[in-house]
Amino acid sequence: MCGRYASSRGPEELVERFGIEKWEPTEALAPDYNVAPTKQVYVVLDRPLKDARDPRPVRQLRVLRWGLVPSWAKNPDGAARMINARAESLHEKPSFRRPFAQRRCIIPADGYYEWVTGGDERELEVEGKRKRPRKQPYFVLPADGSVFAMAGIYEFWRDRTLPDEHPRAWWVTCSVITTDAEAAPLGVAPAEGPRSLAEIHPRMPLMLTPDRWDAWLDPRHTDTDRLRGLLAPPPEGLMRAYPVPTAVSNVRNNGPELMTELDAPELGTLW
Repeated sequence: MCGRYASSRGPEELVERFGIEKWEPTEALAPDYNVAPTKQVYVVLDRPLKDARDPRPVRQLRVLRWGLVPSWAKNPDGAARMINARAESLHEKPSFRRPFAQRRCIIPADGYYEWVTGGDERELEVEGKRKRPRKQPYFVLPADGSVFAMAGIYEFWRDRTLPDEHPRAWWVTCSVITTDAEAAPLGVAPAEGPRSLAEIHPRMPLMLTPDRWDAWLDPRHTDTDRLRGLLAPPPEGLMRAYPVPTAVSNVRNNGPELMTELDAPELGTLW
């Protein structure tokens, strides 16, 4: 899954990296090293410009809310529960199948956080002792340090309690698409601990390699059978993972120190 990630890349870098044609500097976000559900996030999407005569899709860098609200929802209360969409069932779930066919996006990140139960706590669980397990966070990112292009979908929701001219009359929200975590060895593995992403968590965000960006973003592609071919996992060995401070577990903490690579897990032996 993807329940927390880091996004420190500035808009200038993202504009250049993704070939952005339209970007509003007034929407700039501060670097966020602990992105949590319902926060505002950068999203790359292709869409015709509003009120433009030219119907061609334009690549845009937009700010959306993380946590998808279906267009038919009565209220946005369930947004925090819809931060992820499973690649395997994307085409058939009522909340996701229409956005999958028409509104796909890329959610750029430095990498994502995932938590592993500490070794001592796991032993207590095995012994049947009731103790809330402490979890060691890991940061997962491209081994070459490039932008992690997470596949996503987005949707529009109209708040019918507000007039048309109200700035919050329309919500634009998004979800990260997840897939089975790689069981192959990591491209760069930590000195101790998990040797694959599957040993950290069974799910991971679907990373889109650059050769898939154009086809994924193009809203003129609506054949879901063909689009499902873009949901294949990327080549193995592109990722690395390392333990980071447990401070990231508190959503109130935010700063580059949360991405610090530790020599060993804070919670001791994990394997």
